[in-house]
Amino acid sequence: MKPQALPADPRFSSGPCAKRPNWTIENLKNASLGRSHRSAEGKAKLAEVITRSRAILGIPDDWRIGIVPASDTGAFEMAMWSLLGARGVDVFAWESFGAGWVTDIEKQLRIEDLRKFAADYGEVPAFDQADPDRDAVFTWNGTTSGARVPNGDWIRDDRAGLTLCDATSAVFAMDLPWQKLDVTTWSWQKVMGGEAQHGMIVLSPRAVERLESYTPPWPLPKIFRMAAGGKLIEGIFRGETINTPSMLCVEDAIDGLLWAESVGGLAGLMARSEGNLAAIANWVGRTGWVDFLVADEALRSCTSVCLKIVAPWFEALDADARAAAPKRMVKLLEDEGAGYDLDGYRDAPPGLRVWAGATVEKADLEALFPWLDWAAETVAEELGA
Repeated sequence: MKPQALPADPRFSSGPCAKRPNWTIENLKNASLGRSHRSAEGKAKLAEVITRSRAILGIPDDWRIGIVPASDTGAFEMAMWSLLGARGVDVFAWESFGAGWVTDIEKQLRIEDLRKFAADYGEVPAFDQADPDRDAVFTWNGTTSGARVPNGDWIRDDRAGLTLCDATSAVFAMDLPWQKLDVTTWSWQKVMGGEAQHGMIVLSPRAVERLESYTPPWPLPKIFRMAAGGKLIEGIFRGETINTPSMLCVEDAIDGLLWAESVGGLAGLMARSEGNLAAIANWVGRTGWVDFLVADEALRSCTSVCLKIVAPWFEALDADARAAAPKRMVKLLEDEGAGYDLDGYRDAPPGLRVWAGATVEKADLEALFPWLDWAAETVAEELGA
């Protein structure tokens, strides 16, 4: 039967993600609208984002943190275009965004000394293949596959190469080993539920040394330039952004960081995300038609949880019908106001994707599960199964 109770917040998108609990537009009433981002007030707010992010995440004092254009994509492209080419590159990819970084390194930067380590959706490559004398490029959490790096033990402390980590759906939900990460990027729109288009980049002292001693052979667009005359542009890492940021988005980012502090900082955020993953695992364990795309529990993301349909009626479908069935489920759920944006990523195997980051309430997930069961049963009946 069709469930009666709806989630209080049916937003389960993997980006932009749900706003923090009890968010209202009133939270942004103190935004520095109509003011220059270079004013004392504007720079203070930008610096506050950096300072609060450092404190919550436990980023070392000598790691630089900057706010940069174009979301996580812009931040990570900035890192690759500015830093790669000095050494050979090992790139690890197991989902859509990681595969995109492979394409950029291979086709745009045209780095010839490139080793590619790939895995199918739901798995990760063997990270012990990384050569510490080479640069390593990887995502920490596969947003489109639901598979994450289990730990940083494979990264040598005495490495000569740099590690470049796209951590956009991991940071604020997973405990990252900052001493092992030379470049880390994310956006405000994921775990913190902030607004899009602004990226964050963190540089270790070794990454700064590379920036100041190496000039890539290709031209760098202005928005990618972090050094000038052999010196780091320090202003970027004090809130003096390369281009004009949205001060409304900055205010929203501060609001999210203040909320994060109120729930216990990183430990509290991680507990909320892991608790949501546990709730999903309990439901999957008692449900016959669905399973995790990621078989290994140690690799399962606690933010972008990817699910596959394993019911006999689904297995009997041809490829086109398999692709259509989850979309029909998603349409049913959206029509009922029970859950939005639950379809798997377009490049991933057909299935569902449920965002379980810290801004999602476990009670809303618990209310969603009966609706997912109802949608699966409805589609099966429509197909005559």
